[in-house]
Amino acid sequence: MTKAQLVAAFREKARLLYEGKAVPHRSCGMCLAETFDREPRPYHALRRGGITGVGECGAVVAGGLVLGELFGYPDSTAPTSVTLREAMVRYQAAVAKRLPKGPKGTIVCNDLVSPFRDFRSEERTLFCTVIASTVADMVAEVAIDLGARIAVTPIRDT
Repeated sequence: MTKAQLVAAFREKARLLYEGKAVPHRSCGMCLAETFDREPRPYHALRRGGITGVGECGAVVAGGLVLGELFGYPDSTAPTSVTLREAMVRYQAAVAKRLPKGPKGTIVCNDLVSPFRDFRSEERTLFCTVIASTVADMVAEVAIDLGARIAVTPIRDT
């Protein structure tokens, strides 16, 4: 599988997990965790910008956490790994370039979704599905470029 095919496969898995049509919906953070085979439970706190909507987009935060899991040192007293620093620089640049901003110019959840009168609307869901799948695309690209051994696995039953 080429890099482009692998990145596309991660993007598609995230789309399916967030969209909630082919499989039950996962929140933005949990969607990213499951896309990259991470334990999803702690990522639940990222739902809707940290539950309250006042935090940054949960998908964006989850993307950084996935990179931390892939490239961080297992020793909690160790300094930041050179690879993790490079991964975050690349990831944050991609977020700034590729993701939309809300009307106030931020990626805070409430700002991003403020144009949608109903949070449960199909339009808002589609908007956030695009964000979650784009984040998966960016994380996969950075991870592959920096040597992570990652593979797309089937979606787990719920």
